[in-house]
Amino acid sequence: MSTDIQIEKKKIHPYQFFLWGGLGSIIMMFAGLTSAYVVKKSQANWLDFELPNVFIVSTVVILISSFTIQMAVKKFKEQNQNQYRGFLSVTAILGMVFIVLQIQGFQALEGNSIALIGARSNSAASFLFVITGLHILHVLGGIIALIWISLRAYSTKNNQNNDLPVKLISNYWHFVDILWVYLFVFLHWVG
Repeated sequence: MSTDIQIEKKKIHPYQFFLWGGLGSIIMMFAGLTSAYVVKKSQANWLDFELPNVFIVSTVVILISSFTIQMAVKKFKEQNQNQYRGFLSVTAILGMVFIVLQIQGFQALEGNSIALIGARSNSAASFLFVITGLHILHVLGGIIALIWISLRAYSTKNNQNNDLPVKLISNYWHFVDILWVYLFVFLHWVG
């Protein structure tokens, strides 16, 4: 009987498996986009420009959110429901702040006459828009998951023994954080 339990503990949950598969797909997508960026950059009509400072601020915000989601996991394990709920909420709010800051970065570029899309746009700005826009969509997906998990945490039917949802969202959130750091470094120094 105990060997069955040990074997069961070593198995990966299907949701975790699907999450890792999805993250692998996302990695491939962004690897393709950043590779295309490098290839396209060698063309003569490439527009070099600096990222607005608001992108630095958004990077700090998303790094702080990585800390808050990790604190949520810790508080869940300690069965401190109030702080667990609070850290989940703060993480979702920081995710929303990140998105707002990204949009402000787009607006700052447009204010500097760097069109992101349309007839006036340059492929450099369009690549920036597509890459960061896709990342924003992934952060938005994480925010939706955080809100769903937060609502479950506030429900009276919440099962405090099932740590799978918080583990999944934590893994996903850390992933989008690390992905943004990679993209920021890539766009800031390669771009």
